[in-house]
Amino acid sequence: MLPVQIVLFDGFDLLDAIAPYEVFCAAAMNADNALKVEFVTAEGPRPVPSGINGLKIEADGRLDPERGGIILVPGASGDIEGDGPDSIPAILGRAMNTELTGLVGQALGQQDAVVATVCGGSLVLAMGGLLEGRPAVTNHLGMDLLGATGAIPVPARIVDDGNLVTGGGVTSGLDVALYLVERELGPRIAHAVEELFEFERRGTVWRESGMAPGTDKILRGDEPNIAADLAATNDGTMDHKITQASAFDGDWDTTIATPIGKLEVKLSIASSDGMIQGTATQGDETVELMNPVLRDNKLTWSLRITKPMRLNLKFEVAADGDQMTGIAKAGILPASKLTGKRVS
Repeated sequence: MLPVQIVLFDGFDLLDAIAPYEVFCAAAMNADNALKVEFVTAEGPRPVPSGINGLKIEADGRLDPERGGIILVPGASGDIEGDGPDSIPAILGRAMNTELTGLVGQALGQQDAVVATVCGGSLVLAMGGLLEGRPAVTNHLGMDLLGATGAIPVPARIVDDGNLVTGGGVTSGLDVALYLVERELGPRIAHAVEELFEFERRGTVWRESGMAPGTDKILRGDEPNIAADLAATNDGTMDHKITQASAFDGDWDTTIATPIGKLEVKLSIASSDGMIQGTATQGDETVELMNPVLRDNKLTWSLRITKPMRLNLKFEVAADGDQMTGIAKAGILPASKLTGKRVS
């Protein structure tokens, strides 16, 4: 009997969880109970409030990655805009900071387990550092954020990466579950469920196989244009740029106020011969600033952080004497405010 564990967390989206639950239960009825479906949490049996008016679903057990089978993680329901505690990024961040991340990480290491996600469920895993370098999909609003975690965003309805199967928007839960039924039990059982629900699975399942389409690499408008920046240093304004860059030189104690907590980061910045270099230290981890570029008296760079979640953040800051202000941005997450003070 194939176990199916659907993971619930506070603020989960009802349809993300209920639609796959019904599909798997229907498949069990058509396959002589070849599946056993249950709701679980990372903590154990408890009533779990959803993000839809707090409606509660009773979870029967604790997520057990060693059981193998299918483990499905739904997304969240909450405020799309803003950075309050009821916003979707904040709900996903709280779920990521539970034991869920570690348990799903164990499941991904099991040969007989398949981890599936619906909508923002892939973001829970990605922010916990579990999807780095792996193709995946999420709700279209979160694709930039998915890429900022180091995952490879694929704009498909379903993305099959072996032991990881991810689905797009909220209604893709039906498609993900039907696809997994077909993959694990065969097309006739999946077809019987489709007939019962009067629903046909949508979209092409993306896999990294077959011929690859030809694509041209296009420089995105929000990426630093390194060639243009280098050309600008030869137009007679280099001295002016060096003067501007020197305004950022030194060590800075900064605080970044994110939707899921404050980050204390120490920046060390130095400019020489028109070039800017720097490092960022968070706790015991020090990394180099990526592609620091000076534009219009503002310094921009990218920075990879691992705590409290794994993200590639884009920074834009200004310096006024010994005070630094600016923002850090990643995908759909609201821009986080940065404040700092030069300490040397």
